[in-house]
Amino acid sequence: MKNIIVSVFVALFCFTVSHASSQNTKVLGTYSDARKFIHQLASQYPKTVEIFQLGLSNSGDMIEGVKIGNGSVNNLVVSTHHGNEFGSTEVAAAFATSIAESPIQGQTLYVIPVLNISGFNKRERREYIGTQTFDPNRDYPGPCGTDGPFNLKSTAALAKFVNEKNIVASATLHTYYPAVVYPWGISTHDLSTLYDDLFKTLVQAATVESHYSTGNSTDVIYPADGTYEDYAFWKHGIWSILFELGHTHNPSQADLDTMVKANVPGLRRMMLQAPLVRADKHDFTGKCDSALQAFDLREE
Repeated sequence: MKNIIVSVFVALFCFTVSHASSQNTKVLGTYSDARKFIHQLASQYPKTVEIFQLGLSNSGDMIEGVKIGNGSVNNLVVSTHHGNEFGSTEVAAAFATSIAESPIQGQTLYVIPVLNISGFNKRERREYIGTQTFDPNRDYPGPCGTDGPFNLKSTAALAKFVNEKNIVASATLHTYYPAVVYPWGISTHDLSTLYDDLFKTLVQAATVESHYSTGNSTDVIYPADGTYEDYAFWKHGIWSILFELGHTHNPSQADLDTMVKANVPGLRRMMLQAPLVRADKHDFTGKCDSALQAFDLREE
């Protein structure tokens, strides 16, 4: 009897340690580390995960991600528009692992851990073209202006991808605020969409564990023109949600673990509750206010 009790205790202990370790993050220091991670994931789950190539970046590196599942609805998680926000990379990697272990029925999820490769390798916000740098998340077209559009191959490739793959819902991962927000986030006082109630449902679903602030992007954070989040909704009617994760651009290992545990379940829940088709009416009908552009905290 004593041996049985000991065996049960050991088994439970091993399960607990294994389960806990699967929730922890592994810091991806370079883009090479991130590529190695997704290729290992595809090897580990060959029936549900495959590598896809988004396109070449201006640095000459191939932007890669993982395609998980084989459902008819295509959704997207993309992180590291800003190269210094490596906490977002870790959450994307953990989310990809979670979905690989248990795909969402009826969905195909595309996960891009690193969009801004040159910035990520340097731990710098902006992306490089030679000696010039550009902010990738100000490089999209938008109803109230943009720094671009599409100075960068990475942003142009992502814009082409979401159109060709008919992405229905997307989550972009950044650090730090913490908040989960929805359009509009542009330079305007006319912030409402026709789908505010639906957007509220999605961000509330995403923050059950994290208890992050939720709401309209401009109200909760600040106005920023040329972002992916507003572009995706404005151009295509994609249910586009912005995650600002954690409390710092330089999270410790403990911070990273907390960010993963607080946000991976919410990302899954958001995707489960997202509509199965894009929004029909997604034009911006308000007025832009150029004075609000001064509130864009470019280097935050």
